[in-house]
Amino acid sequence: MFRHLLLSVSLLSAAGHVLAADPLTKAMQETYAPYRVALFKTNANAQEDARKAVIQAQQGWARLTEQFGANPPPPYAGDGELAASLAAVGKVYVKALGEIEANQLAEAHETLEEVRDVMADLRRRNQVIVFSDHMNAYHAEMEHVLNEGEKLLAGPNGALELAAKVGTLEYLAGRVKSEAPANLLKNDEFVAMHKALEKSVADVKAALFAQDSAKLKETLGKLKQPYSKMFIKFG
Repeated sequence: MFRHLLLSVSLLSAAGHVLAADPLTKAMQETYAPYRVALFKTNANAQEDARKAVIQAQQGWARLTEQFGANPPPPYAGDGELAASLAAVGKVYVKALGEIEANQLAEAHETLEEVRDVMADLRRRNQVIVFSDHMNAYHAEMEHVLNEGEKLLAGPNGALELAAKVGTLEYLAGRVKSEAPANLLKNDEFVAMHKALEKSVADVKAALFAQDSAKLKETLGKLKQPYSKMFIKFG
């Protein structure tokens, strides 16, 4: 998870911002839509829907690999690791599909997470940043808060340490809005979902400041849903 956070920070600090201006990045973003559905459906224990989404993402990735694998456009043309990255994503889809067909949906969900990392690293190496990277940065820190929150609270100065993490999450929630494309900022559904995202973080922060352990547990439990809704639609 710490590796994911470092990757997210490096993505956000890369020098050249490219917003799906090249055909390979555009194709990657198009395959990302069924991929997001696959992540959502494996997490929701919906086997058949997850299978269909992975197949769709897999087929899109195969077309992408065939089109660009041997002749990538700038800025990917000089990336000596491109072929390995494209192959790695393909292998993840094969593995995840096998797990889904075996009804191992939790395992498939974890397997599919690798696709997000490979794609993000591929873009990072080539100084390409898309809106999804800001969503991914938020996700990485959110998972850290959820997975480590109780452990932090049990230690010395635990509430202060967790508050620092929540502060980072609050900042990244703001980045999701400030870095969103103009068309999303005019989208009422996006605006409403982002407000829900910010509120979920604000509620955790308020519970921490109130030193209300019961409320903190409740608000932490509600942290993931607003992000999940926003991710499946716009992530």
